[in-house]
Amino acid sequence: MLQACDPSRNIRRHWHIELRRDLFGWIVVEWRWGRIGTAGQSRSLAFEQEGEAWRLVRRLLVRRAGAERRIGVAYRPAS
Repeated sequence: MLQACDPSRNIRRHWHIELRRDLFGWIVVEWRWGRIGTAGQSRSLAFEQEGEAWRLVRRLLVRRAGAERRIGVAYRPAS
């Protein structure tokens, strides 16, 4: 889980990603985000090929890495 916190700007966000295989053999990528302490939102996509799933994971992580530029606070691993 990653978190972005800046109490002076009232920013408290969480972000989590999970990669798993379902009962039919598809690879499911699920990611969740929102304000810390809330249920937040989630989205999931299923892929037949593992390479496609990993491309999505990399793309999502690159977007999280740009959070400091976008929102002014970097995401860091939750302690």
